[in-house]
Amino acid sequence: MSDAPGNIHEFSVSELAGALKRTVEDAFGHVRVRGELGRVVVAKSGHVYFDVKDERSVIASIAWKGTAARFRFRPEEGLEVVIEGRLSTYPGRSQYQLIVESMEPAGAGALMALLEERKKTLAAEGLFDPARKKPLPFLPRTIGVVTSPTGAVIRDILHRLQDRFPRHVILWPVLVQGEQAAEQIATAIRGFNALPEGGRVPRPDVLIVARGGGSIEDLWSFNEEIVVRAAAESTIPLISAVGHETDTTLIDFASDRRAPTPTGAAEMAVPVRAELKADIDALGARLVSALSRHIERRRTELRGAARALPRPAALLDLKRQRFDTIADRLDPALQNNAAGKRSRLLVLQAGLKPAALKRDIRQKQERLADRGARLTPALERILQRESRALDAWGARLASLSHKSVLRRGFVLVRNGEGQLVRSGQALDSGDKVELEFADMRRSAIVDGETPSSPPPAAKPAAARPRPKPRAKPPAAGQGTLF
Repeated sequence: MSDAPGNIHEFSVSELAGALKRTVEDAFGHVRVRGELGRVVVAKSGHVYFDVKDERSVIASIAWKGTAARFRFRPEEGLEVVIEGRLSTYPGRSQYQLIVESMEPAGAGALMALLEERKKTLAAEGLFDPARKKPLPFLPRTIGVVTSPTGAVIRDILHRLQDRFPRHVILWPVLVQGEQAAEQIATAIRGFNALPEGGRVPRPDVLIVARGGGSIEDLWSFNEEIVVRAAAESTIPLISAVGHETDTTLIDFASDRRAPTPTGAAEMAVPVRAELKADIDALGARLVSALSRHIERRRTELRGAARALPRPAALLDLKRQRFDTIADRLDPALQNNAAGKRSRLLVLQAGLKPAALKRDIRQKQERLADRGARLTPALERILQRESRALDAWGARLASLSHKSVLRRGFVLVRNGEGQLVRSGQALDSGDKVELEFADMRRSAIVDGETPSSPPPAAKPAAARPRPKPRAKPPAAGQGTLF
């Protein structure tokens, strides 16, 4: 006999959701799941939301911020992983979810697949391009090392540098394995690059990023994208020395040189001082030997050339003889020349008598007086001729002046602005005008009405017989205006 409907316990929605949550958590308080990651989302809060799936099912999963910070790798879609955690429900959406407490790649194969995929992505961006590689300095003054301060790696590097060529070394201590290792390594690389030239801490000329050997999980920090990008962005030449010779990480492709071991990185960074000294000594010995051979060869050539030269006395004998011959001829030549000069001087002295000089001066004075007497009448005739010409031009200029017209009874009329008035139409009754006569100027005011239209033109007079032309006046006389 079934219970009556009224005897069934009645749940609220929240009560039923809480009961389901407790049931699921009690039954699946700790589970281990293997699957493939899908739809990975990192929230602003730092929590990571993702799906774990296989070919038939999907489970929503969440890793809280503190748990996600302990992951040795970044969760990426498509990676096969092994997850440990517990099942719970989310009542707000009526769904169950896996609360992740730890996550590891599902074996080395999964990590290698992730590594290969990341390598392709970074290579496509050009981070591994050989053209980006920078040459290492031949002899750096300061070497920066990024590694653990407690491991054997730093001791091996320092020991090898001491043997080859001691240099100033600056260690930036970092973790080389674990959750914070990748961030510390990238910070160290960028920190060395940020050091200024000539600062309190010397800026390294070359960097070494080193770690000892280990499994792919141990070396995974050097495969992280943040480390690879920091190495590719470094303006200081960088040597990667991670793991053993057979180990390969992504920083090896982004660095400028890859060393098989940390000791090998130290060998790449500096030359061998003893070998350099031996090379310099050998070059010095070769230089001295070559210089000695050159000097000896030149000395031999000089001796051969000296044997072909005549004796110095033989070179001077001919010159000495020519000198004696010229000296013998020089004294008579000088005496003859002096005698000739003396005779010429006596002839010139005879021509310089006082009577002859006085006679020459008197002749030149008479000639000068004659020319002076002829110059005065000629100058007076020229002045008279030019004066008559000037008077004629003045008379012609006066005949053309308006003053002569005014003397015949005409008047010039100017308005109040001093402008010449050529027509009565330009003046109105009451306008002030100035009248210029031949002897003075007077002011006047226009009176009477302005005619509205000009008076009718007078009838043309009967043609008069043309008068006979007057005779042309002489050039020097008064001209006529009409």
